[in-house]
This record gives sequence, C-alpha cells and structure tokens, in this order.
Amino acid sequence: MKNSKKLVIDSFFIGAALFSMYFGAGNMIFPPYLGLEAGTSWFSGFLGYYIADIGLAVVAILALIRVGGQKNLMDLLGKGVGRIMLFAIVMCIGPIISIPRTAATTYELSIAPLASGFNMPLFYLLFFLLTLLLCIKKSAVVDIVGKILTPVLFLGLLLLIIKGLITPMGDIIESPRSDSVIANGIEAGYQSMDVLASVIFGVLILNSATEKGHTDKGSQARVATGAGLVAGAGLLVIYLGLTYLGASATAHYDMHITRTELLTGIIDTLLPGSFGLIFFAVVAGMACISTSVALTSSAAEYLESISRGKISYKHYVIIICIFGAVASMVGVEGLISLAAPILSVVYPPVLVLVLLSFLGKWLGVLPIRFAAFTAMAFGLVDALAAFGITVPYVWTLPLASFGLAWVFPSLFMLVIGAVIQRILTNKMKKFKN
Repeated sequence: MKNSKKLVIDSFFIGAALFSMYFGAGNMIFPPYLGLEAGTSWFSGFLGYYIADIGLAVVAILALIRVGGQKNLMDLLGKGVGRIMLFAIVMCIGPIISIPRTAATTYELSIAPLASGFNMPLFYLLFFLLTLLLCIKKSAVVDIVGKILTPVLFLGLLLLIIKGLITPMGDIIESPRSDSVIANGIEAGYQSMDVLASVIFGVLILNSATEKGHTDKGSQARVATGAGLVAGAGLLVIYLGLTYLGASATAHYDMHITRTELLTGIIDTLLPGSFGLIFFAVVAGMACISTSVALTSSAAEYLESISRGKISYKHYVIIICIFGAVASMVGVEGLISLAAPILSVVYPPVLVLVLLSFLGKWLGVLPIRFAAFTAMAFGLVDALAAFGITVPYVWTLPLASFGLAWVFPSLFMLVIGAVIQRILTNKMKKFKN
C-alpha cells in the first residue's frame, strides 16, 4: 500500500514537471494559430496536433524505458548512424533551435508588450543567466520545474481559457482558412518538437525516477506511464482551450498576423489593461523558462556523456547558455523557418524507431532499419521541397497531404526487410546444420 501511494505521488510530481518541460515556446504559439486557420473545424485540427505532439511524445518516453535509453533506441539504425542522428536531435531540440526559441518567444510575448524599448541582447543575457542558475545542479531540475514552475503556469493558463469560454472573443467563421486542417495540426505537432524532446527528456525522467527509489525497469515504466498520463491530461486541457481561443478570434484577425502577435492580441482582448499584460508576461515567462531549463540540462548531460566527462556538465550548461543568447537574435519566426526542413528529415525516422521499438523482439533489427531509412529518405524529399526542389509522384502518395508521404513506403520496406531477414535466418540455420 505504501509503495502504491509512493508510486502515485512520484508519478504526479514527475508528470507535473513533464507538463512544464513540454509546454514551452511552441506549445504556446501553435494551438491558437491552428484555431485561427481552422475556424469551426478547430477541433479536428486540435486532434491532429495533440496526437502528433503529446500522444507520440509519451509513447517515445515509454519506448526509451523499454529499450534502456536514448543510445539504445538510436542504435537500432546502426551505431554510427544512430549516434549521428542522436547528436543531430540534441542539437536541434537544444542549442540550435528550441532553446533560443524559448528566449525569443519570452521576449516577444512578455517583454515587448510591456517595455518595447527594452534592450534585446540584455534581456537574452538575463534569460540565460536565470536558466544557468536553475539548471546548474542537474539533480534538482525536475523538482524545480515540477513543484515551483508548473502550478503557476497551469493555473494562469486555465484562468485565461475560462475567461475566453465565459466571454468569447467573437463568432467562429464557418469556412476554414486552410485546405487541410488536420495536416496543419500534424505539422504544428511536428514543429513543437516534443517527440524529439522526449528523446532527451527521457534521461531526466529516468534519473528522477531512479533518485526516488524506482530502480527496476518495471517500476520505472509504471512511473513514466503515470507521469505521461498526468502531463497528457494537463496538456489536453490547455491545448484544447488555446485552440478554441484562436478559433474564437477568427472575426478579428486574418492569416497575416504572426503567431506571437495573435497570442498577444487574444490576451489583450480577454484581459485588457496592464493586468492582462503583466499576468501573461509572467505565464509566458514561466512556460518558456521551464522548457529552457529542461532542454539545457538534458543537452548538457548528453554532451557530458559523449565527451566522457572531459568537459563537465556545468561547463556545457554555460556554453549552451552563451550560444542560446546569441542564436535567440534570429527571432521566433526565423527559428521556426529554420526548424522546418531539419525536422522534415529527422522526425520521420525517429517516429519509426519509437513505434517499432515495441516490436523489436519479434521484428528484429533489419526490418526496423529498412523502415527508418526509408522514412528518412522521404523526409529529405520533404525538406528539399522547402527549397523549391520537388520529386515527381511523391505528393500523389497516400497521406502526402498530411505530411506523411513516408508512411506507406516505410511499411512496404518494413515487410521487405522482414522477408530478407527471414531468408537470411533460414540460410544461417542450414549452414549451421
């Protein structure tokens, strides 16, 4: 009974931390914009977003626990390619894109509306100084995020959503402003990068579970599942509410507005005056700093491990914070544009690895590699399209309109890989006999 109670308590606090880790820059700005695009079809767009984002992110954490960590998951591609892919993921989700985006979003949502003349480089310096102070002691990161930042963040956003439900901004337009609402939701889920974040957040979750006394795989899996349910439930409420708020703003804004301008406009309408600006500045800052802390700590821990301790965790935290302060100058929209082609290449094979890792014992390595490399190839085709280079017939494949042209070719190659592996296994048996 005591163990069950401890499991529930630990799952709750780790889940609360996971909520704050996931709910950062992208998660604040994408749902309202998705609602603005979708109009009365906003719930369909939300479903695409939620499944592609948190649904798969929680599955990814469970996959990490099952295979025994991020390296083992990526090594399904082969050790060399797997390590390169893992490094690319950590760089993408960390210093190059996601960490700078948290700071840039905080400036655009929290500082610019209150003090537009505030020195931008000085703000980024202060933001990353705070990040540095909060994550310099890696063992405390999950508790800081879960017990301190999450309650303020969740209650603040919930208050905003309730206000938007009681006094809606306006009537929702009938016709969606996009031809493919669900595809846009899936793409927004990609852009939030939470599945990739799971690959590095998984280390923090495992470490936290271990420190709380959950040392065997079964116990860790139960804690991670409970934490995932807690985080998923909280994010369901917030995502659903923010998407609705964006849909209720369709009578006020067109698609020329930026994501951060839309969110700021919604706040200004629902909570007019200085109270609304100050209130949201605090909430936005909490969301972004919690994600920045989690990403910085995770990236530093990973880099320390691949350097075999030659450069310490603390030194990596300092390096990441300095780099993040410089990269933040690109701005939110610039960082989103930079992320799109990179994510197109990285995301599909990671999804394949995450989903098929649960079947690894029955499938074997070869079919998984065939499927993952096929997904990577189609992701590259997607990335090239962003630069005006198109490959004929790819866009006629099933699910291509949802950004998932890689799914059926990957399934086909999975079957081919399974057949080849079966033939090779039979040959080896005959050779041994």
